Amino acid sequence: MIAAIGFVALITVLAGFQVALACGAPLGQFAWGGQHPGTLPIAFRIGSAVSVLIYGFFATIVLDQAGLIDVYPEAFAQVAIWFVVGFLALGMLANAASRSKPERVVMTPVALVLAALSFVVALTGG
Repeated sequence: MIAAIGFVALITVLAGFQVALACGAPLGQFAWGGQHPGTLPIAFRIGSAVSVLIYGFFATIVLDQAGLIDVYPEAFAQVAIWFVVGFLALGMLANAASRSKPERVVMTPVALVLAALSFVVALTGG
């Protein structure tokens, strides 16, 4: 349960960051490969808004798998949690390979922690 709560807390912070990007905050060097320092172009701002929806979906999967909510059929949640783990692990690798030093330094550890927490939930349910 602690891993699931930690996951939701951290992904909520990350979602807030994406909301800020979508609203035009000049933080582009931390996201999307850092290719647009400052305010993101509209297509990337839309991408940030979509990310918030994806993060919310991931949070419900983690909470369901941890037994804190019951939203999805058990079989779906058991498969979906591994998708979340894999997606976040790939995201960590993408952040680590970014040309943007701010993105590498800040977002790689965030993605690593999210991947690790989701992995714990996948293994232990909690």
